[in-house]
Amino acid sequence: MGLAVASSNEAEAQALAGREIAIGAIVPSSGHFAEWGRTNTVTLKMLEKQINDAGGVNGAKLRITIMDDAARPAQSTNALRKLAGDDKVLAVAGPLTSSACEVVFPVANQIGIVSTSQASSKPGVAKANRPWAFRNTVDEQILAQTTVPYFKQTFGIKTVAIIYDAKDATAATVGTKIMPAILTANGIEVLNASDLLSFNTGDLDVSAQVTKLRSYNPDGVVVSADYSQAVTVIREMKRQGLVKPIVGATQLISSAILKAAPEMPIIAPATFYAGMETEAAKTFVSTLTPLLRKESNLPAEIEPSMYDANIYEIVSMYVDAAKNAGITAKPEDLEADRVKIRDYMAQLKNFKGLGGPVSFNADGDAVKLFYIVEGKNGVWTDKLHKCSDPNPAACGL
Repeated sequence: MGLAVASSNEAEAQALAGREIAIGAIVPSSGHFAEWGRTNTVTLKMLEKQINDAGGVNGAKLRITIMDDAARPAQSTNALRKLAGDDKVLAVAGPLTSSACEVVFPVANQIGIVSTSQASSKPGVAKANRPWAFRNTVDEQILAQTTVPYFKQTFGIKTVAIIYDAKDATAATVGTKIMPAILTANGIEVLNASDLLSFNTGDLDVSAQVTKLRSYNPDGVVVSADYSQAVTVIREMKRQGLVKPIVGATQLISSAILKAAPEMPIIAPATFYAGMETEAAKTFVSTLTPLLRKESNLPAEIEPSMYDANIYEIVSMYVDAAKNAGITAKPEDLEADRVKIRDYMAQLKNFKGLGGPVSFNADGDAVKLFYIVEGKNGVWTDKLHKCSDPNPAACGL
């Protein structure tokens, strides 16, 4: 019996020998979000090497084709079409932004190929594009419902003022809809509710907006922008003496933002951050960090981001599907193999993610643990964690 089992396992391990598992990825390696795209690229190359060095995918070589979309929706769509049509990939990781996902996901549905975002968190983007669209992220509405009460209680917040990036889909939604509603529901007055302050992605001078923020003298400030844009706001706040607790969405999670004003506490939700204590996360960080720091086009002290963790998990899920869902990797079976990956993702339960179990809900969004973290004095610290699903058991709690 032992010999039979060994033979069966060996046969399964070599079932795809001589073939290729082709996966695509869409990341913004240029443009305003280039740092995230470049770290995503290093992450994917690391994963590709890890898998191939360990014998591949049931004997097949893993090939990850990475395309730069510069976070431009039209370019994202072209990348998806090329990956699906020319490169014949089984599934796609990305795109990163909600703006790109809003145009890419409908095309993925038309083609019939899974597209899973590593960062999009604007409410409803995957839900509107089922069954092929997924996001390895948690809806910002769900996250804010835990973030805001913590912010209020911890810092005694009674009033806030809001500033947001009007050109970013997630930032605009969080800043103009999600945060105002949840702040009000928690008894926090939005002092500029009738005059929310905004700027545009790429603006280098936000002094006028911050001067207006300062005039409200709020207890805290909502900064709804990705970290690279938020840094500009926070530095200007410090320059003008507006040293107040800050709260925002997942877009704030970055080691770089902590250097803008180390004395100013920042509260944000995350599904991963570089200081996490799970063994899987520590191994991931210790392996990836030196690779990131070797890259000449990245900051010298950079650390893995939440979006690196997310895209690592996404491609790992696709590899798991290739191993276990009956994928043949034969050219004539491409459409059938893509359906098998879609069904595998939809039915996925308790996938071993870097922070705990991962699955997907009916809307295509990840069910996973999230953390409310405080950034201060150069580090993120876990203050509380919760499951994104109403049933804590879905996250192993």
